[in-house]
Amino acid sequence: MTATTPGRARQAAWVTSLVVLVLVTAALPVLLTGGQAGGRSLDPSDTSLNGSAALARLLQAHGVEVVRVETPGAAVSAAGPFTLLLVTEASLLDRGSAGRLAVAFGDRLVVGSVPYLDVLAPGVRRQTPVRARSRAPECTLREAVRAGAAFTGGTSFTGPPGSTGCYPAGDGRSLVRYTADGHTVTVLGDASFMTNLRLAEDGNAALALNLAGARPKLVWLAEPDDLDEAGGFGEGTDGQARSLGDLIPGGVKWAVLQLAVAVALAALWRGRRLGPVVAERLPVVVRAAETVEGRGRLYRSRRARDRAALALRAATADRLAPRLGLPRTATPEEVAVAAAARTGRDPEPVLTLLCGPPPGDDTALVALAAHLDTLERQVRDS
Repeated sequence: MTATTPGRARQAAWVTSLVVLVLVTAALPVLLTGGQAGGRSLDPSDTSLNGSAALARLLQAHGVEVVRVETPGAAVSAAGPFTLLLVTEASLLDRGSAGRLAVAFGDRLVVGSVPYLDVLAPGVRRQTPVRARSRAPECTLREAVRAGAAFTGGTSFTGPPGSTGCYPAGDGRSLVRYTADGHTVTVLGDASFMTNLRLAEDGNAALALNLAGARPKLVWLAEPDDLDEAGGFGEGTDGQARSLGDLIPGGVKWAVLQLAVAVALAALWRGRRLGPVVAERLPVVVRAAETVEGRGRLYRSRRARDRAALALRAATADRLAPRLGLPRTATPEEVAVAAAARTGRDPEPVLTLLCGPPPGDDTALVALAAHLDTLERQVRDS
């Protein structure tokens, strides 16, 4: 009896864990959809964290008339010579409806991952995706300069000739503005700064007010409450019917996901279990600190200050690159320029620190290590 008790206990623990995981997976859709009480992303009437009710109230407090519409046809009807049409990633568009918005009266503000950018903002080209974070404007656009640093990114753009770009990100700018055919078109790569969650951070509120409140009337194209009743989204303006995937209810997709997770867990539970991990006994255990110290002594004995400095600089650049939003393949020069911009220092000393000549003596090598540590700490604290 005693010998079988541990085995039964382990089996009961596996069954309990499996039941708990299945219940958590089943409850996850409810928690994700029910916690916001039907909230809609970037909606001026939504008070959840992903909504934009706070921005709509700020605009109204500053005398801007906010008109919420749900279809491209309603947006075109509400637009006029002194209006601004706001299109966000929550707007459901096809190419035909995007073309109707492109020829509507007034200016356009396109924010986030909006499709058919070539129609809504001709001449603007998407570049590489970038991480959204607080960025300085670094431009002369009055709306951006008055707002200062803001939470931007998502996608970088290059604009047509004569355009103005702000908030450098990756290979382009995360904000591009230009004027064509009497319309002022503004494109931003990320819409998080407009949400209730991030509106109070940095200069997000000022940037949102300056851009969305540029005209006395703002026509805000939002996600419709009911796709079937809204019209124009269930069937495109070009007469194309909805695809088979659009006709599948959202609950079916969650049910298939739960079933897949349950099958995977059952396979892991009933599958062949391997034995315990066997730790190989090593003849000698060398501590990491001893390895580093031994390598340092080798450098010192051979007076290889150039290699030691190269190793210190390479390690610092590898650690700074992800903190600065750069890829691992970024060159030390790119890391130095980004670090100088982040910390507000002169780029020349930072370039010399990361890419300069090797130190002439041991004292200079120790000083180089201290300066690299200071630079890394400044980037981490900025």
